[in-house]
Amino acid sequence: MKLISEECSTAEYLVEEDKNGKKEYKIKGVFLQSNIKNRNGRVYPKDILMKEVTRYNKEFINKNRAFGELGHPDGPTVNLERVSHMIKKLYPDGDNFIGEAKIMDTPYGKIVKGLIDEGAQLGVSSRGMGSIMQRNGANYVKDDFMLATAADIVADPSAPDAFVEGIMEGKEWVWDNGLLVEKDIEAWKMEVIKTKRKNIDKKNLDIFESFIRKL
Repeated sequence: MKLISEECSTAEYLVEEDKNGKKEYKIKGVFLQSNIKNRNGRVYPKDILMKEVTRYNKEFINKNRAFGELGHPDGPTVNLERVSHMIKKLYPDGDNFIGEAKIMDTPYGKIVKGLIDEGAQLGVSSRGMGSIMQRNGANYVKDDFMLATAADIVADPSAPDAFVEGIMEGKEWVWDNGLLVEKDIEAWKMEVIKTKRKNIDKKNLDIFESFIRKL
C-alpha cells in the first residue's frame, strides 16, 4: 500500500460571525473527485470512494474524530498535536464529494486563522492509503483504499504536481499487528537483526545505499 495525497483547489475558506460576533472559520468545497484522471495521473472509481466515504462518515465524522492537519504529513496517521480543523460533513455530489470543515482553536488552527486573515492562498489535500493498478494510461486506485483524512490544509494548491509528490508517496506501507508501518524500514531492521556481528558495518552501509537510491 502507498500513501496517496491529492490536492484540490476548489475548496473555499469562509469567515463568518456567530450571534455573539465571534469569527468562525470554515472550509467548504470539493474534497474528493471520482471517475476522472487527476493531475497526478490517478483515477478513483466512484464505487470505491463511495464505500470509503461511507466508512469515514460512520467511524470518524459522526463521532467528531475526523481531523486534518496543517501541512503535508509524512505518514498515514493523523498527528493530534498538528490538528488544525475538524471535518464536519462529507457527501457525494455527482462524481465529486463535497466536504465542510471547521477551523479549530488549536495551535495549528490559530496559525490557519492568521493565514486566512492575512489573505493567504490555501488549499486542501486528501490523504489515504491504497494500492494502484495501471490501466489505459492511468493509475487506478484499488478497493483497499482507506482515507486517513479527507482534508489536510496545504499552501498554494496551484503548485506543480511535484509539490504533492515526494518521498512520502514513494514509501510502501504494510499492516503489521493493526498498525501501518513503512515496509522498507521494517525490512531493513530485520536484515540488521539477522546479520552476524562481524558483517554489521557492511550491512549498514548496504542499507544506507539502498535508502539513498530510493530518494
